[in-house]
Amino acid sequence: MIQLPIKNRSETYPVQPTKLIALGLNYRAHIAESVSMKVKGFTDEVPSEPLLFPKTPNVLIGPGESIVIPKFLKSYGFRTPRTDYEAELALIIGTRCKDASVDQALEHVFGYTCMNDVSQRNLQNGDRTGWYRGKSLDTFGPIGPQVVLAEDVPDPQNLDIRCRLNGKTVQESNTSQMIFTIPEIIAFVSKNFTLMPGDIILTGTPAGVGPLSQGDVVEVEIEGIGVLRNSVIDETN
Repeated sequence: MIQLPIKNRSETYPVQPTKLIALGLNYRAHIAESVSMKVKGFTDEVPSEPLLFPKTPNVLIGPGESIVIPKFLKSYGFRTPRTDYEAELALIIGTRCKDASVDQALEHVFGYTCMNDVSQRNLQNGDRTGWYRGKSLDTFGPIGPQVVLAEDVPDPQNLDIRCRLNGKTVQESNTSQMIFTIPEIIAFVSKNFTLMPGDIILTGTPAGVGPLSQGDVVEVEIEGIGVLRNSVIDETN
């Protein structure tokens, strides 16, 4: 189990979600680049409602642990293998939540942290059943470096978010650029699924996603939360 420190508190938080629900296409600039990447299911249209997909709890790793690109991928003989980083703000649900209104949605948030929605693009594009497998391989969900309680985040809709790959900034935006706001996301998700304490929602990634390789170090930084740093091991090499 991953234990993350809680900012400005002496205790830690055990990361034990029953569900990880993620959003696709929640930043306009990412929509444009996704079309050029030819990701299955992506179009240049701004979605009329949040686009949801699951990640499974086996993806979770903590700060400093390695993202592992698994060796079985080599057996597919992909012409251009591609596993991408995606910097995201994640929220952790604090109280049972069903059919929350937009006005009350933030009352159900325990806290916020950084996540990296690592994505295996070849599987994501090729699987007839959708994105499930390409989003949920082991280690494909780094989280941390700490949890910041909701009460200590005055405006989660105005946080700088960036990603660095080997020290170079590759993603840079602000949560104000989300198409669907955090309250709108919670209200929509809780209409479809009952959210339980500990459940995690990933709120989408800005433009600039790109591939990971053996030996890379990827950092997700969100204002007021900190830097989530993970290295990459490519077992296919």
